[in-house]
This record gives sequence, C-alpha cells and structure tokens, in this order.
Amino acid sequence: MALPNKSRNNRRPSSTTSYTSTLTTLVFIALCVLGVWMLSSNSVVSPKTRSAIDNTNSANDFSSNDDQNDQTTSTNNDDNNNNNINSDDSTKSDTTTNIINSDDSTSDTTTNNNADESTSETNTKSQDQKETPVFGDNPGNLPDDAIKTDDGNNAVNTNNNDQQGKISFTQKHKQENSNNDHKNAVSEKDEQSTQVSEADNNHKDVVEDENQNAKGGQQDVQSFDNDNNQGSKSNEDEVNEQQLKEEKGENENMEKEQKKKSKEKDNESQVETQKKAKPEKRRKSAKKEAKKQWSTQADESRGEKERQNINESGSSSSSSSSSSVDDQEGQDLKWSICKVTADADYIPCLDNEKYLKTSHRKHYEHRERHCPEDAPTCLVSLPKGYKTPVPWPGSRDKIWYHNVPHIKLAEVKGHQNWVKLTGEFLTFPGGGTQFIHGALHYIDFLQKAEPGIAWGKHTRVILDVGCGVGSFGGYLFERDVLAMSFAPKDEHEAQVQFGLERGIPAISAVMGTQRLQFPSRVFDLIHCARCRVPWHEDGGLLLLELNRVLRPGGYFVWSATPVYQTLDEDVEIWKQMTSLTKSMCWDLVTIKNDTLNQVGAAFFRKTTSNECYEQRDKSQPPMCKDDDDPNAAWYVPLQACMHKLPADKTERGAKWPDVWPNRLQKVPYWLNNAEDGKPSSKDFATDSERWKNVVDELTNMGVGWSNVRNVMDMRAVYGGFAAALKDLPVWVFNVVNVDAADTLPIIYERGLIGIYHDWCESFSTYPRTYDLLHADHLFSNLKTRCKLVPVIAEVDRIVRPGGHLIIRDEPSATDEVENLLKSLNWEITSKTQEGVLSAKKGYWRPNS
Repeated sequence: MALPNKSRNNRRPSSTTSYTSTLTTLVFIALCVLGVWMLSSNSVVSPKTRSAIDNTNSANDFSSNDDQNDQTTSTNNDDNNNNNINSDDSTKSDTTTNIINSDDSTSDTTTNNNADESTSETNTKSQDQKETPVFGDNPGNLPDDAIKTDDGNNAVNTNNNDQQGKISFTQKHKQENSNNDHKNAVSEKDEQSTQVSEADNNHKDVVEDENQNAKGGQQDVQSFDNDNNQGSKSNEDEVNEQQLKEEKGENENMEKEQKKKSKEKDNESQVETQKKAKPEKRRKSAKKEAKKQWSTQADESRGEKERQNINESGSSSSSSSSSSVDDQEGQDLKWSICKVTADADYIPCLDNEKYLKTSHRKHYEHRERHCPEDAPTCLVSLPKGYKTPVPWPGSRDKIWYHNVPHIKLAEVKGHQNWVKLTGEFLTFPGGGTQFIHGALHYIDFLQKAEPGIAWGKHTRVILDVGCGVGSFGGYLFERDVLAMSFAPKDEHEAQVQFGLERGIPAISAVMGTQRLQFPSRVFDLIHCARCRVPWHEDGGLLLLELNRVLRPGGYFVWSATPVYQTLDEDVEIWKQMTSLTKSMCWDLVTIKNDTLNQVGAAFFRKTTSNECYEQRDKSQPPMCKDDDDPNAAWYVPLQACMHKLPADKTERGAKWPDVWPNRLQKVPYWLNNAEDGKPSSKDFATDSERWKNVVDELTNMGVGWSNVRNVMDMRAVYGGFAAALKDLPVWVFNVVNVDAADTLPIIYERGLIGIYHDWCESFSTYPRTYDLLHADHLFSNLKTRCKLVPVIAEVDRIVRPGGHLIIRDEPSATDEVENLLKSLNWEITSKTQEGVLSAKKGYWRPNS
C-alpha cells in the first residue's frame, strides 16, 4: 500500500474520526501492556540511543492527523513521566548502590558498547552539533564523572535497545520529512532537559531520571510499531520478537558473568585490604601522633634542603628503606658473616667501599655517612679471643686487647699517654696531646682559668670535638659533666672504639660538609684540644656550625698551638681566628697557660642577644635567611651564616637552664608555653612518672646492672627512661627518630645527651659497643617504612655478647622480633602479655 505524504496540509477527512479513535485506544492499550513488560525487564536506553529512536519514530509516523498524534504522544510521555516520578523513591536506593558498585567495571562495559553506539552516534550527529553536547551517559552540561550507571544492567540493555533501534529503523521509511521530525526530536529533548534541571541536582536523582526517560522512549517505539500494523503482528515482528528474546537471554547471561567478575574482584580487594589493614592503621596512628606533637626532624631537614635546593639523594634513607612490611620469618633466614674489608670493625654507613672508591676528600666527605643502598643483613664477626668487657669504672683505665686488637695508637701516641699495650690489656693513663699529665689536672685547670664554667653546675652537657680515645670525657664524669665526644674513623686507628670500650660516650663523625646531627643551641660548652679542624677556612664554615649548636652564653674552649705558640703559621691562624670570632660576636673572655702541660687555652663566649649582630660594621659572616631552620640536621649541608637568637624570653635558648641536677626534673620554661597540640609540661610529668620504676622492672627481667655501662634508648621522647637511670653508674644515649616528634631539645635541656637517627639505616658506632638497648614501640613504627631483618642485624652488630635488648611494643611486632632473635640464637629471658620482651645476646656466629 502506498504511504501518504506527511504534510500538515494533507489531513484525513472527518469520516475517519471513528477509525482514529479506535486506533488511539489500541495504541494506548498496547503502550500499557508493553510498558509493564519493559519495566519488568529493567530495560534502559542511553541518551545517544534515545536520539536514534526519536529519529525513527519521527520518520515513520503513519497517522495523517499529526495534531492528534502529537497529542497522543504527549499524553503517553506525560504518563511515563508520572510513572518515573512515582517510582523515584522506590528505586533511588537501588540506583545509588548500582552507581557505587559500577565504578570498577565501567571502562570494560564502555568498550563493549562502542560498536553498538557508533550507529546511533552517526544518526544523531547532525542533532548533537546543534544541541547541548551529550557525553556517553551524561545528559547535558554535567561533567562526565557526574553521571554513572549500573554497568551490569545499563550497558547490556543499551546494546539491546540499539539493536531494536536498528531493526525498526530499517523497516520504516526513515528519510521522509526529516526536517519536521528533527524539530519534534529537539522539542522532546528540550523537555527532557527541563525535567532534569527541575529535578534534584543530587547525583543519584539525575541518573534515575535519565534511566526512566530512556524507558519511556523505548515504550514509544513499541507503540508506534503497533500503530503501524493496526494491532496485528507481521511475520517480521515475530522474528524481531524472537530475536529480542534471544538477546535478552544473552544479556541475562552477560549480567550474571559481570556480577560474578565483580564479586571476584571485590573478594580480591577485600583480601588485599585485610593484608594492609594493620600497617595502614599504624601509619594513620603515627601521622595522627606526629600531627599532635612537634614537627619531625625528617620534615625539618626536608624543608631545609628544599630551601637550599638540595636533591634528596644526599640521604640514603629513601633508598635503603622499603615500603614493604612483610619480613621473612626468623626460622627461614640463613645468616652469614659480612665479607668486608673492615671485618670485625664494620660500620656500614662509614665503610661503604663502593662509595669510598670514588669519593671526594677535600672537605672530608669520605668520612661522612654514606649508607649502602640496601641495608646489610649479614652479621659482623667477633675478634679472635674476644672476652666479656671489663666493667666500669675499671674499664676507664684498661680494656682487653683482644676486644679491640689495634696497637697503632699505642705506638705513635704512647709517649703522650693516650694508650699503652700492657700484657693482654690496653691501658689508658688518662693523657692526651694537650694534657700529657692527665685529663683530670687539665679539667681543673680550665675551671680555674674561667670560673664561670662551673663544671657539674652551670655546665652539664658538652661537645668534645676530635676526642681521641675519650679521656677528657671519661674523667669529666667525676665532675658531673656529660660529654658528647666524637671523632672520625681515620688514621687514628679505632680511637672512638677505644672510648666506647672504656665506657665513655662517643660516636664516629666528622666536621665535613654536613651539619652535625644535633639540634641548635643545646651544648653548654664545646671543647677542642688539638682537634685539627681548620676553623678559620671557608669563611668560618665549620666554626659557624659550632655556633649553631652552642647555647647562647655558652663557651668555646680552644686549646691549640695558635693560642700559645709564635710560629708564623700559628700567628697567622690566630689572627684570622680573632677576626672571625669577633665578627661572630664571640667575646674572647680569657687566655690562660697550663705550666704543667705547657699548653694554653682560649675561652670564647657566645653572645646572648641580636644587638651585636645588628651593630656590626660588616655583615660577614652573613645572617641566615629567616626561613632557614637551625634545628634541621639530618643530611643537611652546611651554610656559612649565623641564625638569629631568640628575641622573646619565652623561646628556647633565651634563658640558661637550671643548675644540675635540678634541671633533670625541671620542666623547661619554654615547654610551658607550647602551642595547643604540642608537648606540654603535663606530658613531661607523665613521661617521668611512667619510667620511675623501670630499674626494678628490668632487674626482675634478668638485667644485671653490674655488667651494664653503655645504654641506648632507641626511641626516646622526653628522656624519662634515661632520667630514671640517673643513680646508676651508666650513661644513656637518647636517639630521637627522624620520623618522630622532634623532642631532642627537651632531652638536652634536662642535662642529657642524644642524637637524631633513622633506624632504617646503620648507626654511626662500632660493633659491640652497647650493653643494653631499649626500644619502646620502635619496631611497629619501623615496619611501615623498612624491613625488620636489617634492623635486627644492626641490633646484633652494636650489642655486646652478653648484652640485652628490651622491647616494648605491640604483640605482633614483639613476636616477629622474637622469631628473628631466636634465629640469631639470642636467649629470650622474659616475655610478658603486655608485649614486653627481654633478650640476651650470646657468642654465636654463623659457622662457628
């Protein structure tokens, strides 16, 4: 039958009114039946597919009464829209769930839709260029990520509807009167956009409206097909219906498969989350703790290096640490002896043979820390004939030769009473280059030369630069003074190792190109006796580093030949030193000679205000920039500048601490004014209370204090653990971790000593130098950044045979450390349900 032209001027005669009414009734009934069927199948069509369907409907309108058809279509759409609104509340929660769950699989589903969508995109291209752009499932101006659908249903039904659109499109005459139909489609789309804009802007409601409108569009397609055939199905319609049923079956299978894959993915994600739950919890807890407390040394140093435009490669902590938190079980490890040139004296970060082959030496870079990329997991061997160390105080005067079997210093420095070989002992007469007749006499000489020093009262913590074998610091114990001694690992063979074996605080370090690992303004006095440091060179770079760590009003005692000799070289050096110290606002208090030792000493005192800096004729050395952090000290390069002093009397460094021993338990005055969220006097008191009974506790756990001299608190906070041991003949080295709150200034304010360190790296000490290590929640924190196997290997390296490790930690961390210690044949002497573990090192070495 020939198709009539679709023109609004060519209408049917009035005699066909009955026929039209009947046709409208049939259309409405068919629409209702098919609408129920479509709702039950959850069929959804995307906006792009809807555009193609709209074109099909417009091109195949067989009703000659266009006004009546327009009215019928509008009525049907209104009914559908009402259904959409009524169903909003009932389907909103389901739609929201589908939106959330669809994120992971959206990309895969979109790929499957590309082929089917290409046809509809071609048909709607001319419309899309004129209308508001539609991006995939996005109706209008919303960004792509504002609209998401359930990929399990929408993607499959989109394919189904695309197929329907194509079948219907080929059966009908799609090219007739396309201009008028295009206007109708635009009008209908504008109506949809208005409905969306009037709806709630909530993400879920927009998606719901889009899905419901798409269902209504598909119902229109089916109603027009029925209208064209006057209620009867042709053979082609039966074929189409059969094909739709088959596609529906396939779509249901695809839905099941998608759901199965999504469930498997969710299960895998849940397992992965469970694996990482505890480390994540620890990380969040650590971040929360750090946020409440002061900034960490790592943050301070990182910020300072960024200000200096220094690459982070200066620190090897990033390369030596690992984000993995899973270590091998102790029983599966096979330990071996380190095969290194240093042998039994191996310090990994100072004996990095790979670096030393190509290192610079002008500024002693080769003596600084350069840790290997992978932290060692090998064990250091014992010297042949090693014995239990001589206990303090006898160890100050003699040690077993076989424990530190080096005699070079005895040969070249024996006449200066550094060290002598006496049978199976190495003996220490207490002398040094500047105090041949004994350190104690020299200490008293300094006190008489400048009474303001007041050993053990005004002066409690000092820094001894170039300490030799540590005799100066060793004898200062008799004056209630705690000396932090350091010297490089150089041609003075094992000098720091001698000091530690004697029971004297010391570390291996050098004044080279980087800041010392101490905070600013903490040492009461700094001492240099023939320490061979060129203070006057490079614009006073190294002396300015001493200025950074020296407390305002503190002393620098320099006992060297330029002070008391008249050789041309000495005179020139003294001239330069005098000029430099004056420009630094250091007062030359006095110069005194020691007639017994035939040496002299100069006493300089650091200024206590910024007034002198402001009145200098020349700004050399220059002042550091205001944003330069004087406390940043972890792999931070030196700078030839001076930091301003505290202007506010409530700031740290504005006042001198109380006399010793009052300062030990006195809350620092500047701590009372701490900002909210930072350590306060209340925290200080709580920490002191926590550790007051620790001596009895450790005694009950098997620690014999008669054999304990060198103690390290591996994760110190306020120094409360060290303060509790004050009455014992021990000294405690407080290590403040670089990723923890920077509380090291508090420790020095109390008259104790400490240093910054990252336990993902090796410590700057010789093997077998500590009798007791104390670790309070260290290992559970470390597990978030590096493996525990190298850390335990480091613990084994620095603890003496017969020494102890005390752990307080989460039970899981304690159990893991226990397994590792057992693999090293350590004896577990005590373990409590609270996660406190005590272990004792033996003499076992692999293959021994």
